[in-house]
Amino acid sequence: MNFVFISPNFPYTYWNFCDRLKRNGANVLGIGDAPYDALNINLKNSLTEYYKVDSLQDYDQVFKAVAFFSFKYGKIDWVESNNEFWLEQDARLRTDFNINTGIKSDKISNYKSKYLMKEFFRKAKVPVARIQQATTIEKALEFAELTDYPLFAKPEVGVGATDTFKITDEEELRDFFSNKPPFPYVLEEFVTGDICSYDAIINAEGEPLFESMTVWPPSVADIVKYQLDLMYYTVAEMPDELRKLGRAAVKAFEVQSRFVHLEFFRLSAAKKGLGKKGSFVGLEVNMRPAGGYTPDMMNWAHSTDVYQIWADMVTYNRLLQPNSDKHQYCVFASRRDIHSYVHSHEEILEKYGDRMLMCERMPDMMVPQMGNQMYTVFVEDLESTMDYINFVQKQQG
Repeated sequence: MNFVFISPNFPYTYWNFCDRLKRNGANVLGIGDAPYDALNINLKNSLTEYYKVDSLQDYDQVFKAVAFFSFKYGKIDWVESNNEFWLEQDARLRTDFNINTGIKSDKISNYKSKYLMKEFFRKAKVPVARIQQATTIEKALEFAELTDYPLFAKPEVGVGATDTFKITDEEELRDFFSNKPPFPYVLEEFVTGDICSYDAIINAEGEPLFESMTVWPPSVADIVKYQLDLMYYTVAEMPDELRKLGRAAVKAFEVQSRFVHLEFFRLSAAKKGLGKKGSFVGLEVNMRPAGGYTPDMMNWAHSTDVYQIWADMVTYNRLLQPNSDKHQYCVFASRRDIHSYVHSHEEILEKYGDRMLMCERMPDMMVPQMGNQMYTVFVEDLESTMDYINFVQKQQG
């Protein structure tokens, strides 16, 4: 099997995907814009060959790299980045090289457009907030009259909390249209609640080989805007309703042979037309693994290896990893250098050192969303999870 992995060096932990593919006998052919000498040793040892381009955003260069690998190693079986930023380019490469193991250009917009996503959620009978493309102020005012304020404005295509806005009244709505960034936006009915992700590795028949849930804070946009501390946790157990809706969405989106990250609101209060408190509402789909270190958190929560499960899906289309009876909570909590905290770094290590899985400074590009210093631990239950988060993030004053 010839597997072309786009940008295998970012995020850092993606060397694990390449390593497991190599263990399964695949030729792992990397394409990236980082110098070969800058790759970590684990990634180097996982790659059959690496092709450096000046820019991964230059499609002609990336096309030539895939063509070179095709000439040297034979037909390319897979092209994948597992990275939101490159999904459209991955699809274009599959189309141009007639690679049938992933999404092609004719369907990629269904997975990138937040407006189109809602149609597929509805097809799956998943409740969704009302949404409208932000085309004119007149139509936006009509939408606000229908849904009432607040509204949430976000880029129609994009990921994360960048360039998102909570709009609380007509004045703010008019101001948004007067200063709107120059790319398509959608307006969405505002929903309050935790974000619970349905994370799964899906086989070629659209069936889950692995499922997990991660609970995220209700507003990453507020975390970025107000420089709040980030916390989230992964747990092996999943509510039956979330599992049912996640599987239905996978079927509606016709997902095959992918690691997916589907986001749902868990309502903090009953909302007319959507459900009672605790009900799940479809938010977004992401046809790639959850960001950051979340795949590693899944490993610790489930006592498994999602990188190997994914590689087994690619090479054998089945689950080979044994199910573990050991389930726990894996919790991420970060702090910002601009805040003063009740408990020192040393006190955190003293109290949770025997449960500490990761403790490191975050890269500069991830600081706005994730803070400066992160601590990830395992605990037994939700109460211990909340106690840990409070201990790490309680601020002075």
